[in-house]
This record gives sequence, structure tokens and C-alpha cells, in this order.
Amino acid sequence: MSEQTSKSLPLPKSKRGPKAFFEGVKREMRKVSWPAYKETNRLFGVVVTVCLLLTVVMAVLGIFFETVIGLITKTGGA
Repeated sequence: MSEQTSKSLPLPKSKRGPKAFFEGVKREMRKVSWPAYKETNRLFGVVVTVCLLLTVVMAVLGIFFETVIGLITKTGGA
């Protein structure tokens, strides 16, 4: 059944090749709504803050689990 379905679907009539690809990219980039400079800086700050926060959380969890596993296995822990 799937063989009949794939044979009956028409293929899109589009250009092929790198030139057509980059023309399509250029056309789509014109459609993009780029954020303002101020909004970009604000969002950059949010991303950096979240990354730093997650780094601290992961470090604390790593130290915690290292200590717990060390105490359980009697290898010293922290």
C-alpha cells in the first residue's frame, strides 16, 4: 500500500543545485522579522544569566552527588 502512495505523489517542480538553494535562502532571509538592537541585547542577557545559573546548579549537584556516593562507597567523599 505504501508503494502505491509514494508512486502517486507528485514531486515538486523546483530548481535543483547550490545556486537555487542560496537563492531560496536569500529570498527567505528577506521575510525574516529581525529583532531590534535593544531587544537583542536584553535576550542575550537572559541567555547568559540562565547559562550561568544552570552552571552553578550543575556544579552544586555534582558536588552533592560526589559526596553522597563517596560516603556510600566509603571512598572518602568531600
